[in-house]
Amino acid sequence: MPMKRKNIWAPWRLDYIETVAAEELQDKPKHKACFMCEAVKADAAGDESVDHFLLVNDERGVIMLNRYPYTNGHLLVVPHSHLGTLNDLSAEQRLGLMELTALAEKLLDAAMNPQGINVGINIGKAAGAGVPGHLHVHVLPRWSGDTNFMSSVAGLRVIPQSLEKSYEQLKATLERLK
Repeated sequence: MPMKRKNIWAPWRLDYIETVAAEELQDKPKHKACFMCEAVKADAAGDESVDHFLLVNDERGVIMLNRYPYTNGHLLVVPHSHLGTLNDLSAEQRLGLMELTALAEKLLDAAMNPQGINVGINIGKAAGAGVPGHLHVHVLPRWSGDTNFMSSVAGLRVIPQSLEKSYEQLKATLERLK
């Protein structure tokens, strides 16, 4: 008797998959606006902050939720300048990036009580940078058991919280931390 197949739906991933697939089929990737540059232009206290899942936008840079997260609460820390490497940034920009990364860690600790946190930077497409032209730091809350067979067997991740709910939780915690 065949085993009944169950589906786990992740429709929000389709936009990303189709964009990457379309660009790989073309000789020249299509130029589209950098979503991080768009977020940098937004006011973290304004209405458009929700559209970008923007939590912080100050003189140091931006903290925002990743639209394509590895886990709920996956944050991106982004400098204002569209530059691709740490060496492209000034010493002041690198300091601001690290200060915001520390704030992102503090925010995740307070809001989500993770058992650990991953911090990483992918420089260049071969290193895994989804947007190789705009340097950014990934800050991810982690819990024991948050990885499972789904990633290795099915090539997908199960994320237990919506982006909207993660954003509301982090935004409320950020207000309490001020």
